[in-house]
Amino acid sequence: MHIRDLLDGPKPSLSFEFFPPKDDIGFWDLYRTIESLKPVQPTYVSVTYGAGGVTRRKTLDLVARIKNDIGIESMAHLTCVGATKVELGGVVDDLKQRGVENILALRGDPPEGEPSFTPAAGGFCYASELAAFIKERHPDLCLGGACYPEGHPEAPDRAKCIDHLKHKVDAGSEFLISQLFFDNADFFAFRDRLGEAGVDLPIIAGIMPILSVNQVKRFTQMCGARIPGSLLRKIEAVEDDAEAVRHVGMYHSTQQCLDLLSQGVAGIHFYTLNRSTATRAIYQLIKTSL
Repeated sequence: MHIRDLLDGPKPSLSFEFFPPKDDIGFWDLYRTIESLKPVQPTYVSVTYGAGGVTRRKTLDLVARIKNDIGIESMAHLTCVGATKVELGGVVDDLKQRGVENILALRGDPPEGEPSFTPAAGGFCYASELAAFIKERHPDLCLGGACYPEGHPEAPDRAKCIDHLKHKVDAGSEFLISQLFFDNADFFAFRDRLGEAGVDLPIIAGIMPILSVNQVKRFTQMCGARIPGSLLRKIEAVEDDAEAVRHVGMYHSTQQCLDLLSQGVAGIHFYTLNRSTATRAIYQLIKTSL
């Protein structure tokens, strides 16, 4: 089923994001983890897409198994990194043949060690080009796009960021998932700016529970998000105690989710980092608000 149609339901969506392990043992461990989420009844589960061939194949296998074997709606991430139009067309065709109906079309981050994104020869430069390509090839597929409440780290200003986002919408994106953020005011201000710009799509809030101080600092530096000073002081005060960091992070994410739900968010998308324990615990705390 198309995620866009699921978002038209009476309740906000609840979704989880995972990345495919590189080896078979990790693959099946993750499969069982996702299978255990079925009682939670997530709206969908998404699987990220690696630039390497092994990880790429495991993305296709996992996202198909989630839908066809576990029985949870799934979405495959697809990026422009290191792939030609012909290769990407083959991936899209494969997903379609496996019954996957939803794709998150992304440009993708530069490979590790490279300062900027360089398109592959015969590939795409932007997510909007990839989205248009997919829609032309398979108009019946449902496409999502990424958005950045605090601005894309490569965009010169927020106005330009909105312009790029409108290109993605015009190319066929039917809903948006935000990059992680820790201050809901940034999300709500962004949602208002999109409305003023005439972008009328469901915007799903991306939430990542903090599990490690060093890890969250690394992620925020990569994606251009900020950690509010009050939250940073709290986690740094207990950074030598992993369990305490986890509790502070879970509490903050829970409060974020409750506030988002109270203000009519279209859905919440958990960046799990393949650790579903924290997100399941948060779900138990917020489920009465869904």
